Amino acid sequence: MGVLRGRAAVSALCSAWGRGVSTSATHRGGGASVWGVSSLASASGAPGRQGGVPAPASAPLLRRGFSAQIFVHRDTPDNNPSTPFSFSPATMVKVKEIMSHYPSNYKQSAVIPVLDIAQQENKGWLTLSAMNAVAELLEMAPMRVYEVATFYSMYNRQKVGQYHIHLCGTSPCRLRNADAIEKAIKDHLKIEYGEITPDGVFSMTEMECMGACVHAPMIAVADYTRGVEGFTYNYYEDLTPETTVALLDALRKGGTKSVKVGSQVTGPNARFNARAAGEKTNLTGPPLPPFCRDINVKAEDAAPKKDGAPAAPPKK
Repeated sequence: MGVLRGRAAVSALCSAWGRGVSTSATHRGGGASVWGVSSLASASGAPGRQGGVPAPASAPLLRRGFSAQIFVHRDTPDNNPSTPFSFSPATMVKVKEIMSHYPSNYKQSAVIPVLDIAQQENKGWLTLSAMNAVAELLEMAPMRVYEVATFYSMYNRQKVGQYHIHLCGTSPCRLRNADAIEKAIKDHLKIEYGEITPDGVFSMTEMECMGACVHAPMIAVADYTRGVEGFTYNYYEDLTPETTVALLDALRKGGTKSVKVGSQVTGPNARFNARAAGEKTNLTGPPLPPFCRDINVKAEDAAPKKDGAPAAPPKK
């Protein structure tokens, strides 16, 4: 399966869209994968390519974030069309509730949240059979489900650990020493991106900006230990190498319920939400009422005083 990059990828996209042709490779055929979108390819074992170089069937996948990987699907004992997968009765109730939000003739609109539920049900990753089950439930062509699952980084198409760590590697976090956090995690757990600890507890991937720049550096942890009902996805922020290692040890020992969510700064400089460290420096008093000008009074007479107090009522 070919991988197109740079101008070739843009050219292929434009050409395909101009002819009304899908840019996705079919599950049973060859074709080109553009930037990893719909990169599931033939399950018959066609040779793949890594970075444009032909790869033998036994070659390891590129070591990148799980859903950021561009790879060819090959059947394995735990990931093939016959791999058992089904929603539990309790989970199906939740799935049906999600589907009820959409018109019956547009049930495919529920594909993103239903895939997320399928992933939680399947210990954090989407097998081919799980995606096929979603396609059947929503009455979609399986390829349309593959297209969604291969596009969004929230979906894992390889096994992950019970606690799946997302390290923010975007510029604000890097400027706030995310490199040291990355090193601390890798050294402590003895894994690289895309790997799982031997005991299956932790896995790690790099994620793009998660919107917590004010508390950089940070990680997010997806907890797949308690199925759909107990699934959590929490941010842990203001990290140092020391607090990161302590956090990992606490997760291993007591789970997500044993660790503080959000900023890991404690003591007098503890932070709450996006507030600055330390004491408040503004909005320290009661808020002033909104100023409303009386249109019958001259503007200079109705202007608020310099000390911020509202203007005196107009003279009658």
